[in-house]
Amino acid sequence: MRKNLLAAPKIIVGALVLFAIGVMLTGVFLRYVMVEITDYLDMDPINFFWVEEVGELTLTWLTLVGAAVGIAERSHFTLTLLTHRFPPGVQRSINVFNHLLIAAFGGVLAWLGWQLVVLNGGLASPALEISLGWLYASAVVGGILIVLYALGTAARPLEPTLAEVRE
Repeated sequence: MRKNLLAAPKIIVGALVLFAIGVMLTGVFLRYVMVEITDYLDMDPINFFWVEEVGELTLTWLTLVGAAVGIAERSHFTLTLLTHRFPPGVQRSINVFNHLLIAAFGGVLAWLGWQLVVLNGGLASPALEISLGWLYASAVVGGILIVLYALGTAARPLEPTLAEVRE
């Protein structure tokens, strides 16, 4: 069941990466190719100012949903200088504590994100003219996912490290 709950965010993150690449390439094409063509043909320029806002929106969703996926996959940065020398029970306690801290951070992120959605929901972005609530909703969704995945990771036993597998 855990894999099913993680499949959708992973697919969304992958799609957002591809979409962001496409948007940035479109922006480069419009700015450096189409501007020259429209100037040469003495036509009205093509409006490409939406590219920056779409890129910003995509990047925020990609970052916050991707952070949650990283927590679920245990691929976030960890620094283990001493913990590998502790007994397994102490290592487990440290792991649970760390993931409870991560869950608390995700909860604060979701709560503050919701306040920003409410505060800025009536404002529109300049180029796209959509509610800025969509930008801040990424913090709400990402925060909730971080809480869920951090709590789920805290509940699972530690997987053996590569050094332990070799022994």
